[in-house]
Amino acid sequence: MTPGRPVPPPLARPALPNDAVTDPAADLDTDPGTGLLAAAYGAVSPDGGLAPLTLARRAPKADDVEIAIEFCGLCHSDVHASRGEWGNQKYPLVPGHEIVGTVSRVGSAVTDFTPGDRVGVGCMVDSCRECESCLDGLEQYCENGMTGTYGAKDSRNGDAITQGGYSSAVVVDRRYVVRVPGNLDPAAVAPLLCAGVTTFSPLRHFDVEEGDVVGVVGLGGLGHMAVKLAKAMGAVVKVFTTSEGKVPAALELGADEVILSRDKDAMAAADRTIDLIIDTVAAPHDLNPFFRTLRVDGALFQLGMPSDAMPPVNPGALIRRRIAYAGSLIGGIAETQEMLDFCAEHGVVADIELVRADQLNEAYDRMVAGDVKYRFVLDTSTLQAPAEKADV
Repeated sequence: MTPGRPVPPPLARPALPNDAVTDPAADLDTDPGTGLLAAAYGAVSPDGGLAPLTLARRAPKADDVEIAIEFCGLCHSDVHASRGEWGNQKYPLVPGHEIVGTVSRVGSAVTDFTPGDRVGVGCMVDSCRECESCLDGLEQYCENGMTGTYGAKDSRNGDAITQGGYSSAVVVDRRYVVRVPGNLDPAAVAPLLCAGVTTFSPLRHFDVEEGDVVGVVGLGGLGHMAVKLAKAMGAVVKVFTTSEGKVPAALELGADEVILSRDKDAMAAADRTIDLIIDTVAAPHDLNPFFRTLRVDGALFQLGMPSDAMPPVNPGALIRRRIAYAGSLIGGIAETQEMLDFCAEHGVVADIELVRADQLNEAYDRMVAGDVKYRFVLDTSTLQAPAEKADV
């Protein structure tokens, strides 16, 4: 296990000096064609739930890829955003950043994708392309702020608010589109574009390899992917959970051991046995008992983002074993493609439940209640036909 493994070379072409110039016509085709009306489901207020909407999608510019969406994963962040739980949102808002579909049109400068290709779009659709992070293939850490797939101002397209994948189509710059391997179930690939790369990135950053011991805290959408990916990398996987009911599920996913974190004897037995911990829990919890399970030079990566303050970390626990406490955010475009290729090689996909458009509100309530094993995915073929006039 080697901390700080370099990311793959960036997929995007090097930024040109004028790439950051916001000129709506700068890279339009001479004849870009027309945009389209897309069927969608979204929120029109924080407390109104999700309802049918119609989106106006732009005509593809020279570097754009138009995608007919087949599937879109449901992420818990979609619930927070659509319900206004992460601050003010501009409504209407169409969530969805785990998009899988097929290319329907490409701009004149696009040579890496052709109509009919199965592709994916994850949590971002643009970044500045000029800062050190972007040039290093770490667009998720863009120093000028990445552009989220929904709910963000799109500075290259007139500051329009981006609208996500609970829709029948989307248009995205080719630099932020990845190729979906043909041997994977496209519906089960969708959550890989968020949950998959979010857990893959810290595992790869620490260059997990055969024989390393990886602990996974929590067994939800992120946790189940961490188990699958770490096992595929050859690691011994130990799952920490507060629930005895999750023990069979963890073992079924491939965990080598399940540790009940409320059992003091079980936690004591795990002392100094783990190289790397992936913590996926988004509720406040005490990290200090988990630090004690790490070996010298171990690390704990925090992926869950609790809404309330966490109990204080004891610096002595870190100092005495040279332990690193770190965070990690999704992955860059090149790393997302690497993750998909790795999953294709090892047959790794998410465990999903397909839902219809008219089940989205119920699915949101079930996500909040923890009643999902382990990710919901929207089948966009169940969307209504678009109206004659766009809502947004």
